[in-house]
Amino acid sequence: MEKRELLHEGKAKRIYATDNSYYVVQEFKDTISAFDGAKKSVMAGKGEINNEISCYLFEYLNNYQIPTHFVQRLSATEMLVKKLEMIPIEVVMRNIAAGSLVKRYGIEEAKVLDYPIFELYLKDDERHDPMISESFTFALGHCTPEQMRFINRITSKVNAVLKSLFDRRGLALVDFKLEFGKMDREIFLADEISPDTCRIWDKKTSKKLDKDRFRKDMGDVEASYRELMRRIMNMPPEKE
Repeated sequence: MEKRELLHEGKAKRIYATDNSYYVVQEFKDTISAFDGAKKSVMAGKGEINNEISCYLFEYLNNYQIPTHFVQRLSATEMLVKKLEMIPIEVVMRNIAAGSLVKRYGIEEAKVLDYPIFELYLKDDERHDPMISESFTFALGHCTPEQMRFINRITSKVNAVLKSLFDRRGLALVDFKLEFGKMDREIFLADEISPDTCRIWDKKTSKKLDKDRFRKDMGDVEASYRELMRRIMNMPPEKE
């Protein structure tokens, strides 16, 4: 597969064309940002970490018949994925109260929710990704009611599968963001699944192992990302 011209560059990834119109190369960058890009930095090795975690989790989800855009790992920072028409919606699933849920509703942080919360946000940094309803997505033609039911069902299945996996690794899946895209009337899970897009805590200590360490200036961002990669992928601890 030949990697060709740059098609798109975002805050954390670059997308390149290939010699096959059905596939693109997704490259992970070492940049890290928060608050719709208002806070930025560079973290050496971040692209490799997020690529490794995303490749592992997409392949894991594929084994559970969850349709993803993932085809194969190409290099330390690159994966080959299906070329999709992306749906401009961020889908968020929450299991434990954190982040904006705490700020909006005054729910105590770390409260385990009685039922997972499914939320939708318009992907628009300039407007700070406003929350939207399902009918909004239908009215603007982003997806049909049938497609939204499929997205909801797949998101719930991803939640169940990853919660079980992380639980076995001593981790709590607090919440996560997913993105989806279309190809030939089919919908696929796309983008990435990484500490950039999930909140993941140690089950015993509640230590945060995700981008909140960068958002909140908690320090040890790279070390926490690497710890999370080792634990998710069931790798041996690094030697002192």
